[in-house]
Amino acid sequence: MNKIKNKEVNSSPVVEQPKEKSTSFSFSVDKLMNIFKVFNYFNRDLVIRNIPFVIYLTFIALFYIWNSYTIDKTVREIDKTDKELKELRSEFITGKSDLMYKCKMTEVANNIEMYGVKESKEAPKKILITK
Repeated sequence: MNKIKNKEVNSSPVVEQPKEKSTSFSFSVDKLMNIFKVFNYFNRDLVIRNIPFVIYLTFIALFYIWNSYTIDKTVREIDKTDKELKELRSEFITGKSDLMYKCKMTEVANNIEMYGVKESKEAPKKILITK
């Protein structure tokens, strides 16, 4: 069988001693000291060596932000242009239908009647010029 498993099973369990309750002040000091231990891992050479990489990451982040703003602006302009196009199309269709209605022979006759011009009852005559 597995010898390592047998050793683990045979070993006696370790009983932990209850920790003394520390005051809140000492707890915060311990926490603060742990934070400063993390900063010990960063030495001057490591920081200086990684500055170009940090600048590169900053540049990429700024480019990403600029790109997202530009795309949002473009989308807003497209939506605005689309709304204007729909409005102009509806105005064009309305104007076209009004023009077609006003160009009817009866509408033209009714509109010019108030100026004293009447519709001719005779058929038009063809004028021939001989040389």
